[in-house]
Amino acid sequence: MSRIHLLSPRLANQIAAGEVVERPASVIKEILENSLDAGANKVDVEVEQGGVKLMRIRDNGSGIEKNDLSLALSRHATSKIRALEDLEAVGSLGFRGEALASISSVSRLSLTSRQAEQDNAWQVQTEGRDMEAILEPAAHPEGTTVEVKDLFFNTPARRKFLKTEKTEFRHLDEVVKRLALSRFDVAFQLRHNGKVIHQLRQADSEIEQERRVASICGSAFIDNALKVDVAAEASGLRLWGWVGLPTFSRSQADLQYFFVNGRMIRDRVVTHAVRQAYADVLYHGRFPAYVLYLELDPALVDVNVHPTKHEVRFRESRLVHDFLFRTLHRMIADMRPQDQLPSSAESQSGQNSSELGLQSPAVATEQNYEQGRMAFRQNAPSGPSVGQTAGFAGANYASSNPSIHQVREQVSGYGALHPDQNAEAASDVQGHESDKCPPMGYAIAQLHGVYILAENEQGLIVVDMHAAHERIVYERMKQSFEEDVVRSQPLLVPLSLAVSDREADCSEEQSQTFKRLGFELARMGEETLVVRQVPVSLAKGNIEQLIRDVLADMLVYGESKRIEQHINELLATMACHGAVRANRQLTLPEMNALLRDMENTERSGQCNHGRPTWSQMSMSDLDKLFMRGQ
Repeated sequence: MSRIHLLSPRLANQIAAGEVVERPASVIKEILENSLDAGANKVDVEVEQGGVKLMRIRDNGSGIEKNDLSLALSRHATSKIRALEDLEAVGSLGFRGEALASISSVSRLSLTSRQAEQDNAWQVQTEGRDMEAILEPAAHPEGTTVEVKDLFFNTPARRKFLKTEKTEFRHLDEVVKRLALSRFDVAFQLRHNGKVIHQLRQADSEIEQERRVASICGSAFIDNALKVDVAAEASGLRLWGWVGLPTFSRSQADLQYFFVNGRMIRDRVVTHAVRQAYADVLYHGRFPAYVLYLELDPALVDVNVHPTKHEVRFRESRLVHDFLFRTLHRMIADMRPQDQLPSSAESQSGQNSSELGLQSPAVATEQNYEQGRMAFRQNAPSGPSVGQTAGFAGANYASSNPSIHQVREQVSGYGALHPDQNAEAASDVQGHESDKCPPMGYAIAQLHGVYILAENEQGLIVVDMHAAHERIVYERMKQSFEEDVVRSQPLLVPLSLAVSDREADCSEEQSQTFKRLGFELARMGEETLVVRQVPVSLAKGNIEQLIRDVLADMLVYGESKRIEQHINELLATMACHGAVRANRQLTLPEMNALLRDMENTERSGQCNHGRPTWSQMSMSDLDKLFMRGQ
């Protein structure tokens, strides 16, 4: 090998550029972050040919002093940190001091800036092998303009890896959208090849913020999203933003924006917590949509993990994970059909229920509802017990837990009223009307033994009776399971597992967690575990794989939900078999009983498999179908 020597400034910067500048989008990100750190509330971005030919970013921030302009293009030059202690609580988006130097080494860059107290602006450019800065006066308002031309003109190998103009602009556009979502107090404009792509004004009020989210994420997202704003005073954490309804899921994780103290990040702790919160309501293979903002003490998060600053490291990841999971899980669980319905005034354009001819039918009163519930409880269909409906691992648990049987006796008998009983129930309440129409309305018919048609103040509701009943049974089974002590059974032959030393230590640290879930684990050596007792419901499952997966989760996230998920999967299977089947004829009281249960059941908007259980058609929607008023 040759002797050790110092790299030239240009070569050193070009090597650094390999970490910071991947494509035009990387340049836009770094410069826009500088604009935001400078206090700008208006940013204009103009690009040509996907950013490869030209990127011009102008802001109205505080600007750069004349004597600092040349230094701004030097490596490791920054105004945002001064000492090592500053890294422990970084409050700015940029702080490494590498971006401008790296960008200028692979492009033709000019930097023009003016501060409020300066008489005129100054411009700096870099030229030559040693990247000497040339400073000269210029005309410019208060703020800064960075112009980057001919990206990778002097590094042809890097330029060959760029994609088509359309692809490069798509990445660049995504960066602008992320930053626009991170700062509602800043106005953004993006132009590509002379055409205005985004014109986003400052959004101070909640309505204006929702408009910006809708313009970036689509109006369908904001129409199907719930507002989140929860703070934990003890830990100093706050989560706010918007989460999409479980029924508004995506085939890809392309509508997931998460910000930590205003910084767009990707973090596996965050992703895992959100996925766990949606686990019980999301259709298989689908991804939730959300725009969320986490605020916490900057000292609790390390942003100096990756050169591009896309990743962070939480100093207390377990605290963050638990806070995110509990907040979103509870919010999704508390969501009821009435929370998703538009107001009657919005859906009917001022028409009230009497103008629409919405009468409370005799069979729709509270008295009728109670009669329906009593009828299906007393006439529950006979057949095998829950533990006998299918040959799965949870059969033993169902047969050994009376509460599961009680749940099925209480809720699985919709559709057992005799016609004479139905007529009697209806005649007993003739002339009585309820004071107010409930959110899910009153049943008016059953369609092909599959769907329930109901009338509410907004219009027509269609309910998938099997899916809705399946969720009701499932939630009651889960509640019953949680209230009972988890039943365990000893293994005739204890299961021995060879694990790593870290996994063995973790099993000892989490021994109480395993015990609460029905497992008895013992450490028999440095790298050996013995399983002596398992939950009855999982006795026939793959215990070894489950224990290994749980330990892996605990090592990474500090906890694991896998055992609960396996148990919930079994309960979901039981609920599916116990739910009312298609082609079972229900009476109006029974249909109304199901509607009232939906209003009072957690997560009733989706079945156990993530499919929607009901759909609303407003009067305006129906009018459009028949062209009324046109």
